Amino acid sequence: MQKEADFYKILAKTGEESLFKDRGSKFIGQAHPVKNENEVEAIVSDLKNKHNKASHVCYAWQLGKNYEHYRANDDGEPGNSAGLPIYGQLQSFDVTQTLVTVIRYYGGTNLGVGGLIQAYKTAAQLALEASTIVIKLITEELQLKFEYPLLHTVMRIIKEEQLDIAEQKMELSCLITLSVRKNHLNRIKERFNAVFGIEISIIG
Repeated sequence: MQKEADFYKILAKTGEESLFKDRGSKFIGQAHPVKNENEVEAIVSDLKNKHNKASHVCYAWQLGKNYEHYRANDDGEPGNSAGLPIYGQLQSFDVTQTLVTVIRYYGGTNLGVGGLIQAYKTAAQLALEASTIVIKLITEELQLKFEYPLLHTVMRIIKEEQLDIAEQKMELSCLITLSVRKNHLNRIKERFNAVFGIEISIIG
C-alpha cells in the first residue's frame, strides 16, 4: 500500500512471545524488527530449529518506508489460512520493517479453515500488542550555502521551525545541512528562498 504520510511505524525491538490456544493447538506468536529478506530467512530458520517438533512455522512480513514489499507464508497450512491473516494484522497495526511469526503445535483436533484463520489472526494480533511500536519520520536533507553575515537570519529561521542540523561549517562562507520532514520541505525551502543570498540544494 502506497502511503502519502511522511512517517512510518516500526518495532523498537523484538516483542515478547504471545500464546493463544484453541482446542488443544498452541499458537506462539512473536513480532520481530527486520531490515531485509535475509534477516527474515535467518529468523524463520532459527525458529524452525528451535521448535523442530512444531507442526507449522507460519509468518508474514512487510518491508519498505512506503510499505511496498510484503509476503505471507502458510508453511503447509491450507492456502491463505495462516500467512494472510498474519499479514492482515501487519496492515491493521500499520507497521513495516516487521516480521510476525506464529508457531503452531497441533493439538489433535482439526480447526477447519475458519478456525485456523481466526487462530493465526489472534496470535499475530497478540504478538503485535506485546511489542513496542515507534514512529519514524521520513526526512530530506536541505543544504544551505551563504556568507557569514546571513548566519543570524538563517539560525533564526532554524530555531523558529525547530529544524535539526545534520552538519554545519561556519567560516566566511557557511554551509549548513538540515534534516527536514518530507511534508514540510517545500514550505521550509520557500522560507530560505525569501532570504537573498542563500543557495539552496536538496541532497539525496
